[in-house]
Amino acid sequence: MNEARLPEGTAPAPAEGAPRWPLWEVFVRSSRGLSHVHAGSLHAPDASMALRNARDLYTRRNEGVSIWVVPSDAIAASDPDSKGSFFESPQGKDYRHATYYTKSEGVKHL
Repeated sequence: MNEARLPEGTAPAPAEGAPRWPLWEVFVRSSRGLSHVHAGSLHAPDASMALRNARDLYTRRNEGVSIWVVPSDAIAASDPDSKGSFFESPQGKDYRHATYYTKSEGVKHL
């Protein structure tokens, strides 16, 4: 049987009249990590199903110890096209950067 393949990262269009499930962003904390890292996205009808699907998709080999799922529409993000002005440090605020300070002698792990 010859099946048409979709480009990677795309999902088939829902059947006409079928309910459209919301998109969820998945964050996984690995057993070696201290913070959650974005693992991917998935569609699910509710948070409970999103958690179960995320577990099955992104932690198949017991590599995760914690999963967060967040509705995509609840995430606020900056505009990548305005990164220069958004992330630019204000003049005279050099103290906000660690390079401004000198290393103290006798202090470990700096």
